[in-house]
Amino acid sequence: MMSRQFQILLQRSKTTTHLLQLHSLILKTAIDHNPLLISQFIFSISSVSIELARLMFDRLPIRASVFVWNTIIRAYTKSSVPIEAVKLFSQMQRVGLKPDNFTYPFVVKACGRSFMVGEGEALHSIIVKRGFDSDWYVGNTLLRMYADLNAVGHARWVFDEMTVRDVVSWSSMIAGYVACNCPADALMLFRHMMLAREKPNSVTLVSLLSACTRLLNIGVGESIHSYIIVNCIGLDVALGTAILEMYSKCGHIEKALQVFNSMTEKNLLSWTVMISGLADHGHGEHAISLFTQMEQTGLQPDSTSFSGILSACSHLGLVDEGQNFFNQMVRIYNIKPRMEHYGCMVDMFARAGMIEEAYEIIKNMPMEPNSVILRSFIGACRSHGRVLDFDENLRRLLLEIEPGIGANYVLASGVSSLSGSWNEAADLRASMKEKGLRKVPGWSRVEVSSSYTEGIVQEAVS
Repeated sequence: MMSRQFQILLQRSKTTTHLLQLHSLILKTAIDHNPLLISQFIFSISSVSIELARLMFDRLPIRASVFVWNTIIRAYTKSSVPIEAVKLFSQMQRVGLKPDNFTYPFVVKACGRSFMVGEGEALHSIIVKRGFDSDWYVGNTLLRMYADLNAVGHARWVFDEMTVRDVVSWSSMIAGYVACNCPADALMLFRHMMLAREKPNSVTLVSLLSACTRLLNIGVGESIHSYIIVNCIGLDVALGTAILEMYSKCGHIEKALQVFNSMTEKNLLSWTVMISGLADHGHGEHAISLFTQMEQTGLQPDSTSFSGILSACSHLGLVDEGQNFFNQMVRIYNIKPRMEHYGCMVDMFARAGMIEEAYEIIKNMPMEPNSVILRSFIGACRSHGRVLDFDENLRRLLLEIEPGIGANYVLASGVSSLSGSWNEAADLRASMKEKGLRKVPGWSRVEVSSSYTEGIVQEAVS
C-alpha cells in the first residue's frame, strides 16, 4: 500500500520543495531500504535537483544498484560538472560493482565534455578489455568523445573497427571531421556512406552543409540542397539554418533569403545568421529591419545578434543607430559587451571620423583591445589626419601583441611620419627589415574549379 502511495506522490512531485517533503517521508517510513523505490526516487529527482539526488545517494543505508549508479552518473554527465561522473565511475569500481553497457557511454561522454584525454583513452582500454567495444552504442559514444577531444584520427580508428555501423555512426564521424576542421574528409566519407547504402538523416546533412560552408564550396552545397528537395526531406530549424548559412557565407545572399523566408519555424540562430549575412554583404538597412522583426516575434537577441547588427551600423555609417543598439544591448537585455562589440563601436566611430569617441571606447574597455581594434583605430587616425593627439601607447601595444605582422609596422611607421617623427618612422622600417617582415599584399579568393569534390558528392546524391 505504501509503495503505491509513494509512487503516486513521486509522479506528482515536480519541484525541489515537493521532493524535499517526499525525502522527509522516505526517512520517516524507512522506504530508503526498498531498492526499487529508492531507485525510482533518485531517477526522478536527478532531473530536478542533482544536488538533492547526490545527497540522497551518498546517504543510502543500503548498497546502491548499478541502475542507481548509472542514474547519478548520467545526471552528472549532462550537468555543468561532468567531471563528477568520471569520479563516481572510479568510486563505483572501488566498491566492487561492475559497470554495464549503459554505464560506459555516460562516462565516455563525461570525458569528452571535460576534455579528459588521458582518462578517455584509459576508459577506451577498459571497454575493449571487457568486450563492450562491440556494442554499437558504446562505439558511437567513443567516436563522439574522440571528436570532442579533437582526436579525429582516434575517432576514425574507432569508426573503422566498428563491425556494425548505423546512420548515427556515419553522422558522428562526419560531424567529427567538420568539428576538427577537416571538411573535405567529411565530404569524402559521405560518399562512402552512400556507397554503403546508408541513407543520411537531417543531422548528417547539417554537418555536410557545415563542411561546404567551411570550404566555401557553393557547388557541393547546392547539390546537397537539391538532394534534400528531391527526397522530400523536411526542413527543420537546424537544417534550414544550415542551408541559409551555407548560401550566405558563399556570397549567395538572395538564395539565403529565399530559404529563410521559406522556413516555417525559425529560432534565434536562424535570425542571427540571416541578419549577419545581410550585414556582411552590404545590406545593412535590410539587416536592421530584420532585427526589428525578430524582436517583434518575441525572440530575445543575444550577444551574437548584436554583433551582427552593430556591424551593419558600422558599415552603413549609422552612428546614432549603432549607439542606440549598443545601449539597448547593455541596459535592456543586460548583455555584457564582449571584444567584438567594442570592436564594432570603435570601427563605427573611426569610419565616421569621430576619433575622440573611438578613443573613449578603447580607454573605457574592461579588457585590453585586440589587434583588430588597434589597427582600425590607428588606421582611422592616419586616414583622417588625426595623428597629433595620437596615443603612442596604442601603437606600441599593437607591436607587442603582433610583433610578427609586417603590416603593423607599416601602419605604425605611417602614423609616425605624418606626425613628423621621421626618426621613429625610420627605426620602425629598419626593425621590420631586420626581422625579415613584409607587408602581405591584399588578395581575393576565387573558386575556379572544385570539380573533383563536386563530382564525388554529386555522384553520391544522384
